[in-house]
Amino acid sequence: QVQLVESGGGLVQSGGSLRLSCAASGITGSIYAYGWYRQVPGNQRQFLAWDTNEGNTNYASSVKGRFTISIDNAKNTVYLQMNSLKPDDTAVYLCTIRTGSGHFWGQGTQVTVSS
Repeated sequence: QVQLVESGGGLVQSGGSLRLSCAASGITGSIYAYGWYRQVPGNQRQFLAWDTNEGNTNYASSVKGRFTISIDNAKNTVYLQMNSLKPDDTAVYLCTIRTGSGHFWGQGTQVTVSS
């Protein structure tokens, strides 16, 4: 059974930094890409960053230059380094992976940025 577990969320002041982690387990086959999204209650899930595991990354304009996605293939883990955080970044952050068996999602970790 595929399982993704996020960690690293919490409360941070505006201008601060957090590093999120997402560890995938139960994977059979290859992971082709990793991604991060976020969601505020009542809103649609918002794309943040994507890494195709071939060195190709893509970022939403709202986080480009502030957030960095990285992968540790040996650990099947993806990270999201978040700098210069703003109150508007407050949301539940979710990781996702794309494998030969489909897409899988984590449960999310709460990030709250105080002003």
